[in-house]
Amino acid sequence: MQKTIKKVLPSTKVDMGGLLIDQPLPSQGVDYIDPFLLVHHWQDTLPGNRRPQEVGVGPHPHRGFSPVTFVFKGSVRHQDSLGHDAVVGPGGTQWMFAGRGITHSERPDSQLAKEGGEFEIIQFWVNAPAVHKMDPPFYRPIAMEDTPAVIGKGSTVHVVSGEYEGTQGVVTPVSPLTLLRVGMEPGATVNVSVPEPHNTIVYLLEGKISVNGQTLSDKDLAWLDRDGDEVQIEASSDSRFILLSGEPIEEPVASYGPFVMNTETEILEALRDSQQGKMGVLVETFEDAPPFWP
Repeated sequence: MQKTIKKVLPSTKVDMGGLLIDQPLPSQGVDYIDPFLLVHHWQDTLPGNRRPQEVGVGPHPHRGFSPVTFVFKGSVRHQDSLGHDAVVGPGGTQWMFAGRGITHSERPDSQLAKEGGEFEIIQFWVNAPAVHKMDPPFYRPIAMEDTPAVIGKGSTVHVVSGEYEGTQGVVTPVSPLTLLRVGMEPGATVNVSVPEPHNTIVYLLEGKISVNGQTLSDKDLAWLDRDGDEVQIEASSDSRFILLSGEPIEEPVASYGPFVMNTETEILEALRDSQQGKMGVLVETFEDAPPFWP
């Protein structure tokens, strides 16, 4: 049975520290769609002639959830307090589980900062169950060529997590998820099976598609209810979208900035631990420059 469209959320423009991004979630009275806390779509043409440390987002901490970044255009360099330093290009994924705490930075790579060019990413936050919120953090960069792909008639589905048509994703998260990146040509159809109890969202980067009969336009997000196990997507133009489906955690959510916990007391503890350096310290490094501490 097909899942019912519960609501369609159009994106709104928001200013995130001087970066103008499209935000479909949270939006219009919907704070989050359990277990998905937010979806941010940053699409821009970078002007170039910048130092790498002048673009993107500098060192900042996280605790209690997974910030996941899909890279579509350009490249993203990740550095963190665990010592990871990786660049992921188009079609790749930056997967980070913050757990009990990690400090990282996210910036366009040095060539893009210097030369300029198209840049497009989506970052979404996935909540973690209380039992896992204080687990050790980890980070995994995944290149496009390392992401399993299912090629259909007029469609390409990259499976980051979960399963699609018998193909398993490369990441095993702390709670059940299906995370797909999809490109479709006009007239193509994709059918995705997801567990009935899961909340499912489809976000359209560009193009025109119908999701279980509901038409979406550029930068719309469809929220599908927990009443079926099938999502059918049909494209009427060249289209790109993501499908995120997850088992609801159904626990209290307390959040403040980069921290997502279950109680206000835990948020205060996260603030204290961050200020005391217990989430790690990151001193960024850049080519032909001394270590950078903003």
